[in-house]
Amino acid sequence: MKLPLFAYRLLACSLALVAAAPAFAADAPKKVLVVTVTMGFRHSSIPTAEKILTQLAKDSGGKFTVEFVQQPEVPKPPARVPPKKANDASQQDAARAEKEYWNSVQPQFAAALQKLSPANLKKYDAVMFVSTTGDLPLPDPQGFVDWIASGKAFIGVHAAADTFHQTGRFAGFPPYVSMLGAAFKNHGPQVTVECINQDQQHAACHHLPSKWTVFDEIYQFKQFERPRVHGLLSLEKLQVDNNPQNQVPGDWPVAWTRTQGKGRVFYTSLGHREDMWDPTYQTGKEGRKNSPEIAKQFQEHLLGGLYWALGIADAAAKSGKQKK
Repeated sequence: MKLPLFAYRLLACSLALVAAAPAFAADAPKKVLVVTVTMGFRHSSIPTAEKILTQLAKDSGGKFTVEFVQQPEVPKPPARVPPKKANDASQQDAARAEKEYWNSVQPQFAAALQKLSPANLKKYDAVMFVSTTGDLPLPDPQGFVDWIASGKAFIGVHAAADTFHQTGRFAGFPPYVSMLGAAFKNHGPQVTVECINQDQQHAACHHLPSKWTVFDEIYQFKQFERPRVHGLLSLEKLQVDNNPQNQVPGDWPVAWTRTQGKGRVFYTSLGHREDMWDPTYQTGKEGRKNSPEIAKQFQEHLLGGLYWALGIADAAAKSGKQKK
């Protein structure tokens, strides 16, 4: 019996849906490797960040999973001696002891970071550096940057900009700084700032008001070039010392994105404080400086940047409700 034309079309559509269903069901979560290793200053907020990222992955509905590269178990570094004179013997002894310490623990750090070898990175879709510091002994630093450029994602949080840049005992790795878009220069006291939302259509910002007020440690950068990045958050003025009246006007970048070859890079300099990460965190006598709502907004900011870097958030961001 000859079927009507509409029946053939209905049958073809049904077959197409059946064929597509297994592929959709088989979509695997994106794999994110989170690095919290530090060879310089270590932020107290790192354990809180690890806890929050674990929960965000669990609550993502299968969008992504996280796996951690954490600090190896090593002896504590020698105590620092307050700066005195350049030729002070105690300073020289302290510098020598610090150098000997880092040389002695280098193998443990190198072993912990083996997960970032080019061969092993093939298993992941993104790498996130959360307040990493210093010259991390990656198996292949250039291979890591090339991996990102091949079409992968990199997410940097706070002191990710205090990593691989030349300062003090750190030799730095310029291709990393170029990939990220800037390097940490210094910071003043923790202060309240009014972040300007530069792109209310972006996944990392569409949930934020046009001016977002937070309390955090605000980085100042070197080797930052505005044309090389797509701005997300910035400041028009910044308190650079302990005088609240000393507000210096300028272009103070806070968060941005950029492309590295075929790869995507998202960086936010926020996240120094535990109460930026965790809505439930209690800070003792000091009390919370950021409300639980701000912490939730920061989590969404981070998730939006992650999803954008992974290439799964563009459509969602455009339909997101903007706040004024």
